[in-house]
Amino acid sequence: MKATTSTTAALTASQTVYPILFAISLSHLLNDLIQSVIPAVYPLLKTNYALNFTQIGIITLVFQLTASILQPFVGSYTDKKPNPKSLVIGMTFSLIGLLFIAFASNFYYILASVCLIGMGSSVFHPEASRVAHLASGGKKGLAQSIFQVGGNAGSAAGPLLAALIVIPFGQKYIGWFGILALLAIAVLSFVGKWYQQNIQPRAERKPVVHDAVSNPGITKKRVIISIVILLVLIFSKYFYMASMTSYFTFYLIDKFHVSVQHSQIYLFIFLASVAAGTILGGPLGDRYGRKLIIWISILGAAPFTLLLPHVGLTATVILSVLIGLIISSAFSAILVYATELIPGKVGMVAGLFFGFAFGMGGIGSAVLGSLADKTSIEYVFSICAYLPLIGIITGFLPNIEGKKSK
Repeated sequence: MKATTSTTAALTASQTVYPILFAISLSHLLNDLIQSVIPAVYPLLKTNYALNFTQIGIITLVFQLTASILQPFVGSYTDKKPNPKSLVIGMTFSLIGLLFIAFASNFYYILASVCLIGMGSSVFHPEASRVAHLASGGKKGLAQSIFQVGGNAGSAAGPLLAALIVIPFGQKYIGWFGILALLAIAVLSFVGKWYQQNIQPRAERKPVVHDAVSNPGITKKRVIISIVILLVLIFSKYFYMASMTSYFTFYLIDKFHVSVQHSQIYLFIFLASVAAGTILGGPLGDRYGRKLIIWISILGAAPFTLLLPHVGLTATVILSVLIGLIISSAFSAILVYATELIPGKVGMVAGLFFGFAFGMGGIGSAVLGSLADKTSIEYVFSICAYLPLIGIITGFLPNIEGKKSK
């Protein structure tokens, strides 16, 4: 009986477990939907508490830094001691923070609330990435894309739901999103049971060709340089994304005089395009090579970002969709590329890159908010338009995958 169980576990370990991938993607959707409520209600909070753009940026900074600083440590710790219960624990922190922000009475309570949500995120992302990796069956790009598209879909839905539920009725209605957090806890309890049963069979199996760098001649120094390049690319992507997620609504309101609700709908359209583009990055990276996808997804967005500050409302919305589709395909490819550079450290790598992405988003939001106060929102967007040009440094990454079969 024991031999049969071991054989079954070994077979399962080599297969892509789609129910778990879809479950973890759904939980990512719910997690990021909750998080996206924060920037979605910025116009409401700005009015309610007479906040300036610098304070708006500080809210994002506190949230993102709380999430980013802890993630590499959580990932490194769980590489050694995986804890299936951590997924539920992280979501519980997010639930508490969500309820706190619904009833926050001043700026400092808002900061404490987003800090709790950030802590929940710092636990969720590294462990959820590990689950996606374990359930991939070797299709790591596809698994990361399925996982990522859930998060991006949640980020897109958040502003739309906020426009329908929170903006018309008030801040306290943010508490209704707690129902989604409870649903996420239920889903993660199911995922946690599978995680518990499969940690050992999957962790102990012998490495296959997918789990190792295909070019063993790469030196440690080259690996470090490559990781730095990937982090610089993350900087360019998430600094630009900070301008869109935190200030696109203000840009549309200021330049085109649209209503708050209409600006949220346009933000939803952009974020929906981000979700759609995310699902493409992983499979295309598996098929054609992750370096090529990284190159296209960062540098390829530059012509559209450079054009966006100089066009009318309709063209702005169209360009935002194109930018979202292109630039969103980068993260899955970057993350899997990094795990192939440093095999066996999925939690640490996921924590580092998710954490750095969150940190750059937070710092970017704070810096851009301060810049907007000193200049204007339109000036911020004209400066950020040049960030995707940094994608040219992708050319310095080593070719670790060889020629991809078509």
